[in-house]
Formats: sequence, C-alpha cells, structure tokens
Amino acid sequence: MPKESAVYTHGHHESVLRSHQWRTAANSAAYLIGELRPGQAVLDVGCGPGTITSDLAELVAPGRVTAVDASGDVLERAAEVARERGLDNVEFATADVHSLDFPDDSFDVVHAHQVLQHVGDPVQALREMRRVCRPGGVVAARDSDYAAMTWYPEVPGMQEWQDLYGRVARANGGEPDAGRRLLSWAREAGFTDITPTAAAWCFATPENRAWWSGLWADRTTASVYAELAVEGGHARAQELTAIAEAWRAWGGEPDGWFMVPHGEALCRV
Repeated sequence: MPKESAVYTHGHHESVLRSHQWRTAANSAAYLIGELRPGQAVLDVGCGPGTITSDLAELVAPGRVTAVDASGDVLERAAEVARERGLDNVEFATADVHSLDFPDDSFDVVHAHQVLQHVGDPVQALREMRRVCRPGGVVAARDSDYAAMTWYPEVPGMQEWQDLYGRVARANGGEPDAGRRLLSWAREAGFTDITPTAAAWCFATPENRAWWSGLWADRTTASVYAELAVEGGHARAQELTAIAEAWRAWGGEPDGWFMVPHGEALCRV
C-alpha cells in the first residue's frame, strides 16, 4: 500500500469505543496539561469519540478546539459528547493528518493521542502538525507500545494475542510499537526542541481488570480487528476465540495486573 495509507486496525466497534470513551486529559494527556492556557487555539488530531477533546476545550475556554478524525461516524459521537457537556467552543471536521486542510501557523497547540501508530507515514504526519502550529506553540503526541505491554500472571494465550496484534497492525500499514519511536520520528520531522517522556496505564483492580479484559475479549472476536486478522490470514476464527478466552481467564485472576506503557513527545515549534 502507499506509504501514507494505512487501515485503522481497531475500527469503531462498541468494544473499541468502550475503551476510547474512558480516556480523559488527566489519564491520557497529563504531559500536555501544563502547556494549556485559556484563549488558546487547539487542534485535536484523531479525536475519536471526543472525551479528551472536550476536556481540552474546557481547559482552554474561551479558546477554541478544532477536532478532526478520518471517520465521520465517530465525529458524530464526539459532537454529542461536547453537547452533553454544554461546550460551544469545539468544532469538528474530517481530515487526513498527512495533509491537513488548515493554513500554516493556525494553532497554538496540536495534539494527537494514539494516532501515529495507525498512520502510514508518521513523520509526514508530524511535519503537517508542525506546519499548522504557530511559532512558540507545541505539538504533543502520545502513543502506546504494544511489545512493551506486560501482564501477570502468564495466562496461556496472552502472548499469542500480543504477537497476533503486532502482525495485524503492521500488515495494515501501522507501527504498533510507536511509543518508543516518537522521539526519532519527531527529530526526523524537523523538531529540535523535544521533551520525551513516558507514562503508563495500569489495570489491576477487580473492576478495571474486568473492564479491560472484557473489551479486549470482545474486540478479538467481534471488531474490525478480528475481521482483518482472519481476512489477512493471520489467524483462524477458532484461534481468535481461544485468545478471547485467554483474556477472560486473565481478567478473572485475583492477582491480575496489566500495564500499557506510552511514549510521549512534547515538541516546541
């Protein structure tokens, strides 16, 4: 496929949105919050269902947030979230991060959470994010790193999940281990003032263990990811069922613990 083309591995199945709607600025963009000021113009790239977007809008009000995503359907959900929260300083549009339809120097802050792992050319995406960011502004990117995810105890089938996900994501044109590459990509995109950091989600209480394992079990058998895994010849349906069962078995472990590490890059323009 062309370098700038990639298939979004997760799709927007309910099990995917269950995860994405949990995200907030506090649990997914804490490294950026200290840079936000009232009155700023923010571009939220790959906004998904818009929970982080709405948090950003509250933090920069009366400034405005422009939220873009490749999927028009998920933008409808994002707009609904903003309406439910009574926000009138957010606007939504479809966009391709490789070629943003905004003039140079349009925004004070350009933010992308869990986006660069899914695009065909993350360096070009960062160049575009840099282009539309004003001098003195910041471009902020955060991505997970699938190979660095770890869990306890070692339930049979979980390693197969990690290996399979990597194969499917790369076959779709993405890079599932994006977190460790953000600094390199940002430097290649022309940034020279970069603050690289790392942070993690941890799922270990009975409640969030059940939530995390359940959404991944459902995602493994019922989402676009499941379809792509089978259609691409990466796994058979019965193998996906076995992996989903492994997720549920891990979720039932009283000592179950799962860490999702993220790389972060705060890039000054």
